[in-house]
Amino acid sequence: MTSYRPPLDGIRVLELGSSVAGPAAGRLLADLGAEVIKVENDEGDGLRTWGPPAPDGTSWWFKSHNRNKRFVRFDLHAEPDRATVRELALRCDVVLENFRPGRLEAWGLGYDALRIDNPRLVYASISGYGQDGPYRDRAGFGNIAESMSGLRYVTGFADAPPVRVGISLADELAALYCVVGIQAALLARERDGVGDYVDVSLLEASVAVTQGMLPEYDALGVVRERSGNSHVAVAPSNIYPTRDGRWIAIGANANSLFRRFADAIGRPELADDPRYRGNRERTEHGAEIDAIVAQWTRLHDAAEADAILAAAGVPAGPVNSIADIVADEQVRARGVVRHLEDDAGNRIATTAPVPRFRVHPTVSHHAARAVGADTADVLDELRIGGAS
Repeated sequence: MTSYRPPLDGIRVLELGSSVAGPAAGRLLADLGAEVIKVENDEGDGLRTWGPPAPDGTSWWFKSHNRNKRFVRFDLHAEPDRATVRELALRCDVVLENFRPGRLEAWGLGYDALRIDNPRLVYASISGYGQDGPYRDRAGFGNIAESMSGLRYVTGFADAPPVRVGISLADELAALYCVVGIQAALLARERDGVGDYVDVSLLEASVAVTQGMLPEYDALGVVRERSGNSHVAVAPSNIYPTRDGRWIAIGANANSLFRRFADAIGRPELADDPRYRGNRERTEHGAEIDAIVAQWTRLHDAAEADAILAAAGVPAGPVNSIADIVADEQVRARGVVRHLEDDAGNRIATTAPVPRFRVHPTVSHHAARAVGADTADVLDELRIGGAS
């Protein structure tokens, strides 16, 4: 049987990022087989101190978030180290960075400076607002982008303040769009022989997933408001309380699904009720339908309700904590949770690479390493002198 390499094997990436968005993009590229060389100063990426620490003092999050990378230590404020990093960049296919716009240009490490000697370079920047425009020089963080993009405006209940999603959503979205851009630029490079500049902003990545909000406003002047857990365009689609104090999500919003749901709960007449016959009618009477659904779910434990609806072909699933996720049979069967070792042999829980491939393998080698752990090896392999 033929053995194939990971999809991005042979692609070398220099990561000049910190915190969440840039390193998340680097992690995704490393999962796909790219050699990702992460540059840190003596103190290391600030994310090393976010959250509960592992035995060596580095956060568990950092060890998972920066898996499969190589770690080199250079101080970009020091000219000798900048010169070495420039040499590294010129030996790479991709430079990935999330500094404030203009910072790397001032250090001679911007795209225009590097592409002179490496015209095939793909250079990817993640910033708060993009590389131009009136907000270009503002500091940008995910929570600000989520707020300014409208994501938080529509998240929460109508009678309560906007709320955040429980993770750094804007950063992860920007990372995903950045990786899409990098892969597209690499593919175009094979066709055209030149690299490109990939410009991703946290704000635009967040606006890009607002779905119908923009066309509805542009055409109808509709400003979507917070609607809690109900869906503004379909019904029933909500989360409902169960007998055991948990919650279950149910999406029986298509006509055929609603009929299956009605049969499953012993109320087949609901599907023929004129108030609920089509999606528009059900949405207009969404509060009534939610009350009917909740009346049924309260009679069952979450697992029981889930089993009944699964057997009926109705999309449903419990609202899971991380403990529930780890125990979930689908998660376990698919190997979603994996363990990698760090330098000291500590087992670090992390997620399996996404997406999966039938032919080409992805990478799960090791958790994040210590600051500068690979500096000497990387410089030796690439025949670069001047390490500090």
